Amino acid sequence: MSRMWAAAVLICTAVSAQDARSIIEESQRRARSGSQRYEGTLEVIDAKRRVSTKRWVYERLGSAGNSKAVLRFTAPAEVKGVALLIHNHPERASDQWMWTPAVQRERRIAFQDRKTRFFGTDFTFEDLEERDVDRSTYRMLGEEPMAGEPCWKIESAPKREARSQYTKLYVWIRKKDYVAAQIDCYARERLIRRIRYSDIQNVQRIWTARRIEVEDLGRKSRTVLRLEKLEYDVSLPADLFTLQALRRER
Repeated sequence: MSRMWAAAVLICTAVSAQDARSIIEESQRRARSGSQRYEGTLEVIDAKRRVSTKRWVYERLGSAGNSKAVLRFTAPAEVKGVALLIHNHPERASDQWMWTPAVQRERRIAFQDRKTRFFGTDFTFEDLEERDVDRSTYRMLGEEPMAGEPCWKIESAPKREARSQYTKLYVWIRKKDYVAAQIDCYARERLIRRIRYSDIQNVQRIWTARRIEVEDLGRKSRTVLRLEKLEYDVSLPADLFTLQALRRER
């Protein structure tokens, strides 16, 4: 009987893991587009509730973990022109370069720097990359509502070769549209970052969170990103996502 029970547990575990992975895959599939462009407004609120506002333009070519993206600050004046180029890969961590106009050079982001904040926001460099579904393992934790919406709660653990600052993520996926509602990011057993997604709208048949809030629980600060002038499947030249283009101020 104990062997039968153990076998049943293994079967149930395999099924739930597959279900969890299938949900993540479907979430990525529904969000897939050939390209994306938006203008973002970021409110950075520090521990003393002081607010600073930044703006950037984000452009992406490709989808899921096989894409290239560039974001460039447009305001305020002291950060205007600072840009980040990201080359995402399905099998490993992204390559990233940051361009700083003040010193007229780009800097490749080293792996040990990927957990640092990106230019005064609560996003880390790692948070700005895309990950292929195969770079993590998944476990179904059950069902739990988030912001009044029924959700699946899934544990995602980056594989060793993914080389992440996070040891696990708890992901809430909305049942009605497969959009992420919240992600809790852990380093070992400590919750270090929480990402909330809201103002979810249908944009060109892709359900999209137009408001993303990133909270750094250690610093007690948060950044609210609002997506404006959002478009999918726009025509973007491939040479936009090169180091040569990164150096050009726009």
